[in-house]
Amino acid sequence: MVRVKSRREFVLLLPLMGCQTSGVRRIAVIPKATAHLFFVSVHEGVEKAAREFGIEVLWNGPSDETDSSRQIQIVDSMIAQKVDGIAISATDERALVAPLLRARKAGIPVVIFDSAVGMEDYSSFISTDNFGAGCLAARTLGGLVAGKGDVAMIEQKPGGASTGLREKGFEETMAKEFAGVRIVARQFSMGDRAKARAVAENILTAHEGLAGIFASSEASSIGAIQALRSRKRKLKLVTFDDSEMHREALRDGVIDVMLVQDPVRLGYEAVKALVEVLQGRSVVRRLDLPVQVIRA
Repeated sequence: MVRVKSRREFVLLLPLMGCQTSGVRRIAVIPKATAHLFFVSVHEGVEKAAREFGIEVLWNGPSDETDSSRQIQIVDSMIAQKVDGIAISATDERALVAPLLRARKAGIPVVIFDSAVGMEDYSSFISTDNFGAGCLAARTLGGLVAGKGDVAMIEQKPGGASTGLREKGFEETMAKEFAGVRIVARQFSMGDRAKARAVAENILTAHEGLAGIFASSEASSIGAIQALRSRKRKLKLVTFDDSEMHREALRDGVIDVMLVQDPVRLGYEAVKALVEVLQGRSVVRRLDLPVQVIRA
């Protein structure tokens, strides 16, 4: 395997057995953000599928998942390069509609993974069952606080479909099933750990009797962990995603429950679906992947 690396783009050159590189299918995989640990793991799954199916993958995305304008530029660049297919985790479910429709008009099939786009003209949508995960988070935290008390949400960002569904599932389930629990604060971390910590600090200051927190993303979780450690506060914390900091906090009792996705499988399934489309095979319209519950 030969890897060609530019500042923000990785190309995997994986020739099919018995074929020249020029005959290999080229697909673009565009994550929300290349620097986040979650998408580093997604990339592992993408590479695994690329090796297995003998395709060339152009991996490129913004460094910050709030940067929808950069992601639009990348999509348009991939269209100009006439890639055979695009798999994308959209930074914003509305902003990415127009560029992806341009891809479809150019005859390029589109697979959506991780986070939805407000369009119907795609081949497959592969994601964690985010709404269900949010419902599970509410039931988990509601049980941890014994069905009563004040809780807070540290959310990801406006316009993010995947995290938005988690947050909606959490809020709706808490309202329906835990009448004694009030969500007294909810703030966005904007996908930034430092911002998430500041948000968590503000919530802890404003609500001294807070019983629990749900952090709906990697960055939000890490900010909550850091704030609780610095304040030496103990309350019930349910987090999302996985990192060494998450696991250390779970061991230390800062986190009570982690809800963990399978980003490697997510990347693998996105590439697999696109390959099947290019081979003229039928693909599942929607694939929901469950989360894993990890307790101390």
